[in-house]
Amino acid sequence: MGTPGFGVQGTGYPAKGEWGFSLAWRYQESDRHFVGDDYQEVRDELGNQVINHVNLADLTVRYQATLRTELSLGMPYFMATRSQTFRQPATGELERYQTAARGLGDIFFTTRRWMFDPDTHPGRNLQLGVGVKIPTGQNNATDTFKVVSGSTVTNQIRTVDQSIQPGDGGFGILVDFSAFSAIAGGKMSIYGGGAYLSTPGEKSNVQTYRSAPGEEVMSIADQYLVRGGVAFPIPKAVNMTFSAGVRAEGVPVRDIIGGDAGFRRPGIAVSFEPAVNMIVKGKNAVTLAVPVAIYRNRFASVPDLARGAHGDAAFADYLILAGYSRRF
Repeated sequence: MGTPGFGVQGTGYPAKGEWGFSLAWRYQESDRHFVGDDYQEVRDELGNQVINHVNLADLTVRYQATLRTELSLGMPYFMATRSQTFRQPATGELERYQTAARGLGDIFFTTRRWMFDPDTHPGRNLQLGVGVKIPTGQNNATDTFKVVSGSTVTNQIRTVDQSIQPGDGGFGILVDFSAFSAIAGGKMSIYGGGAYLSTPGEKSNVQTYRSAPGEEVMSIADQYLVRGGVAFPIPKAVNMTFSAGVRAEGVPVRDIIGGDAGFRRPGIAVSFEPAVNMIVKGKNAVTLAVPVAIYRNRFASVPDLARGAHGDAAFADYLILAGYSRRF
């Protein structure tokens, strides 16, 4: 799910008819297993933890149709690997191997509107947005897996894990908001925003190769993001600001619209999010943020609840979020 913007924060409102683009990059290594909010340290000790490396490049093109209304097209490109283990039947030793997927993700078309006139509200405003997600990303990417059967290890082509599929196979409805307000006589600003992606489809019917009841095929799950904090200029630095806030993102157990069956890993990750923002020659902006996890919780899914179980999920300790944008 793309990250919504959070106010102009010193860059000025775009003019009517102005075009812009942004390139955002997200990197994470997810290898910390949680059941609920209980960290499964034993997985690290045994060496059988799953390790996901995810790179997501997101190109967004924007057009300012009016002073208050923006149209945007978001096109993500997904690249991920998943390192997992199997136990050699002959020796009992763990061996690690890797599966991977890459490709175009799900495209977003979004329109957003400033709720107050920018001419009369230069220091504070609220933006609301609504959009649609098109399932352009592959949701049944495959790779070669090591499969143990008795005393034999074979190579089998299977669909890769849900966590590294470029798409989810379903249409989605996106709603988001962002807000900012100058405080302390304009020397600082507070910001906040969030996004919710609703997916009416229930299951993609892509095999997971999992044996637990209800987890045979992949679910098409909702997603959400909420963040907020404070930003202020960096002393003696030209056109540079520092921001610090809290970020929460995750997958709910149950969707707002549609069913909840199929395999998913619902949960939430809460992070402290410091960031540096730099404006270059007025219409160029560069951002670097490194959210650091302060709380993680893997919720019980609908199939978990039906059989009285509680699956786990691998979370990241931190994210690296980099971005560049330009207005024309």
